[in-house]
Amino acid sequence: MIRENLDMVTGNIKSACQKAGREPGDVTLIAVSKTKPVSAIREAYEHGIREFGENKVQELVEKQEALPKDIRWHMIGHLQRNKVKYIVDKAALIHSVDSVRLAEEISREAVKKQIMVSILIEVNIAGEDTKFGAAPEETEALVREIAQLPGIHIEGLMTIAPYVDDAEENRQYFSRLKQLSVDIKRKNIDNVSMNVLSMGMTGDYMVAVEEGASYVRVGTGIFGERQYPV
Repeated sequence: MIRENLDMVTGNIKSACQKAGREPGDVTLIAVSKTKPVSAIREAYEHGIREFGENKVQELVEKQEALPKDIRWHMIGHLQRNKVKYIVDKAALIHSVDSVRLAEEISREAVKKQIMVSILIEVNIAGEDTKFGAAPEETEALVREIAQLPGIHIEGLMTIAPYVDDAEENRQYFSRLKQLSVDIKRKNIDNVSMNVLSMGMTGDYMVAVEEGASYVRVGTGIFGERQYPV
């Protein structure tokens, strides 16, 4: 099932790229493997997937130890400051940085381990009370402040769009995040590249690709419905 689902998702990404006049190679699929067993991840790996996303630090650490070393692990869930030390040298990219305090903790651990940590700034583009992330109008100031910290490089922006039945409803938010990234990129802030847009999930990734996503985060569309432990 995973193999067939992957073929369908990668085919959909290709179609969305063609529709938007983009190169399929400009979009990277992150298989969101939270709560999924190592065997399911291995199956996706055997079908060519190398980018996997996890929500919980402990799960990412355990899976990283058990699976091939050429996998790039993405931390896509909310990150608590007291868990940073376990993850800075294991995640290829931390998608969910939304405060200076969290960034400072990442910076401290990065300097301690003498590494450079790539991060995205999480933006609450739809202004939902239930979501983490910086307000769009505060994002540039946050980027400027975090960019000054040692051991961190800001690669771009991430958002979790609202859960909607019709993906078209989220087009406005993806378009807005893309515009925000373009505006910040124009400012040429030191230590900020703004080349990455992480947006779009199982229900709306095709629309996100049409609007400029460089990473889409697909879980259910690949692995099926999650079985959460009771």
